[in-house]
Amino acid sequence: MKSQSMYFKARAGQALADLRLQGALRRFGSGFAEKRAVARAAYGVEAFEALRAASAAIRDRGLEQLDGWLLRFEAEAKRTGTEVHWAESMDEVRALVLDVCARHGLKKAIKSKSMVSEEAGLNAALEGAGVQAVETDLGEYIIQLAKEAPSHIIAPAIHKDVDQVADLFVEHHHRPRSTDIEKLTREARLMLREHFLSADLGISGGNFLVAETGSVALVTNEGNGRMATTLPRVHIAITGIEKVIPTLEDLSTLNRVLPRSATGQDIENYFTIVTGPRRAGDADGPEHMVVILVDGGRTKLVGSELKDMLRCIRCGACMNHCPVYHTVGGHAYGWVYPGPMGSVLTPAYTGIENALDLPQAATLCGACEVACPVMIPLPELLRKLREQQMARRLRPWTERLGFAVWAFTARRPRLYAAATSVAARVLHWMGGARGAITQLPLASGWTRGRDFPAPEGRTFRAQYAARKFAVVYGERRRLRGREDLAA
Repeated sequence: MKSQSMYFKARAGQALADLRLQGALRRFGSGFAEKRAVARAAYGVEAFEALRAASAAIRDRGLEQLDGWLLRFEAEAKRTGTEVHWAESMDEVRALVLDVCARHGLKKAIKSKSMVSEEAGLNAALEGAGVQAVETDLGEYIIQLAKEAPSHIIAPAIHKDVDQVADLFVEHHHRPRSTDIEKLTREARLMLREHFLSADLGISGGNFLVAETGSVALVTNEGNGRMATTLPRVHIAITGIEKVIPTLEDLSTLNRVLPRSATGQDIENYFTIVTGPRRAGDADGPEHMVVILVDGGRTKLVGSELKDMLRCIRCGACMNHCPVYHTVGGHAYGWVYPGPMGSVLTPAYTGIENALDLPQAATLCGACEVACPVMIPLPELLRKLREQQMARRLRPWTERLGFAVWAFTARRPRLYAAATSVAARVLHWMGGARGAITQLPLASGWTRGRDFPAPEGRTFRAQYAARKFAVVYGERRRLRGREDLAA
């Protein structure tokens, strides 16, 4: 998938002006966030926080010895009959998949949701090689019909309203139009059933890789994951190398925190552990299973100051709680991963110079860190990316000059006190009788869509000193009054 992250500001502006999108985002609102809060309370707040800490520790344990656990996974997977490949780049991912298709004469692929396949632009590569690719997750199916990218990693079509979906179904299914959601989902199932029964290739991602058993764990809510991994004669699982965890017990822990954080469910509808191809006596399963372990920039993060990001389990909780995502939606971020996670992953994977605005696409309010099931310090990682941009002189010269002037002043307390005192008086004057500034020089972004509250006219330090003086003076007067009464 070609990154458009360089155009975040322009795309965010378009999103803000799109009234239909804004309506969809309002309906999305904080729904997932509220459900998470209910699930957390039901689980027990202290117990849930302990679960988050345990989950973070499991992810760290896997990442600290990443090479060892991956080799263990490879050995165990091969023992079950799974074919294992390694891909350093997305070009290699596409080449490996097309090679499997050519070797087995495959012509139709049904896909369970896979964000790594989105990174690789796999659908276009398959179509170019004469292999029909059909997304079977309902949200992914909708956006495939619309020829769009996902706008949310667990609810890919969250930006669409029911009328838009109805129009797409009429255009592609050639059936009577309906805006009844139950009828639309039934229609989608009917259209997909033929693909499930006729496909010879199933493609999935992998929520986790279990090293001790060589298993791929899949979490879905629609059952399409099981159809894609059992009906076709070949199954390819494509997943990032960071997804490996040591044991099935670790998987059990992570599977308690993942659905509660993502959608507020106690458990997902379908939890599948795939271990090798079909064996003698099995009722279903593929004849051949292939796992592709993908780097795609992930090893650059190992041991770096952004290493904590590798703990991510792709639950979407950060974007469910992010005020910026709720305002502009997922497409504004311009690549596979939106929201706070995307603001870190996209610069890390595609190059910080190719995503200049994403580290700034956050308020640093901390809601994402509080919601993250594996306790990734997202605001801190965003600050580190901002520091890297400044160090590499990738920010506009005016911004760099402004920070340089501020840093020079902040290191000199007397100069800082004088400058802020003058600034407070000027801003107070600019606020006028309304106490609000409609145009702020050199910072028009603040006032383009809202007024800037004017300060009281004195700095905090001046106000604090005056209050402290008043308190001390008042206490002295009180004591003096008591002495007078005693006399």
